[in-house]
Amino acid sequence: MWEYTDKVKEHFLNPRNAGEVEGANAVGEVGSMACGDALKLSLRVDGNGKVADAKFQTFGCASAIASASALTEMLKGKTVEEADKITNQDIADFLGGLPKEKMHCSVLGRQALEQALAQYRGEHVKEQEGEIVCECFGVTDLEIEKAIRENDLSTVEEVTNYTKAGGGCENCHDNIQEIITMVRAEEKPVAKPELTNIQKIRMIEETIEGEIRPSLMHDGGDIELIDVIGNRVLVAKRGNCSVCQAS
Repeated sequence: MWEYTDKVKEHFLNPRNAGEVEGANAVGEVGSMACGDALKLSLRVDGNGKVADAKFQTFGCASAIASASALTEMLKGKTVEEADKITNQDIADFLGGLPKEKMHCSVLGRQALEQALAQYRGEHVKEQEGEIVCECFGVTDLEIEKAIRENDLSTVEEVTNYTKAGGGCENCHDNIQEIITMVRAEEKPVAKPELTNIQKIRMIEETIEGEIRPSLMHDGGDIELIDVIGNRVLVAKRGNCSVCQAS
């Protein structure tokens, strides 16, 4: 049995803002009743670019209802720019946390919000992008990639918790793992090769010749490279520079 916070229970038993906003100018619909979760989010954005009203209609579990209810409460009074920054983790945090197996409910809320704001801005909203990876729940490779990047996921189980992908017949687990491996490989920083001492000396000499010496020689001074020890550069002051306090 999953452990729900008191706030999740409260928003499930007494959901806020259930229904549909009259005169909505931002609507997002995601999910599918056939897959077990569907959400319609309707917003009315006023002339100042603030969310004046927000309501939801959903078909899903207690976490889905609570997440949608919480999202509408979070949205009211926010500007479109502020609303766009709300993440699925913000929704879960607002509720005091969600069971890891139910994090996909907060993701559903974020997806509905993205669609609603896209419609408000007059952007074309595609029904579904990418190629289907999970046939059971209709989850695409791009949806999985996005969930991995935004939530720092590293296992197939985590991907299932956040997207439902792989939660049915499990035939897509190998494909999900390939996507995880690909995303992780892209995010791994490439180590820069260490410069040899000769390479360092050449770069320092080029800097001295091109940027430092011409300025010093203009005032009768000069500089000479003596040695390079690790990241320390030892130089000697020549000409007027050898007696100049400012040097």
